[in-house]
Amino acid sequence: MERLFNLKAGLKAKDDTLPKRFLKEPMPEGPSKGQVFERDQILPEYYRIRGWNQQGVPSKKKLEELGLWIKMNTLVLLGCITN
Repeated sequence: MERLFNLKAGLKAKDDTLPKRFLKEPMPEGPSKGQVFERDQILPEYYRIRGWNQQGVPSKKKLEELGLWIKMNTLVLLGCITN
């Protein structure tokens, strides 16, 4: 529901980000020491795991699983997203 609300409000995949320090500053310690969050590499996998397409829109299958397919149809009719 939150994702559908955000899509209706005009948020896009480009808006899915983290604070700059996660994207620029290397991790100071732990198993990921020295690494930064590689948004362009990780985000597509995150979307896939969630059942979303490359633009961060939930798939029909995922929405049906969640009982939210009618909401998706509403967004299409309103022109918020394409089918």
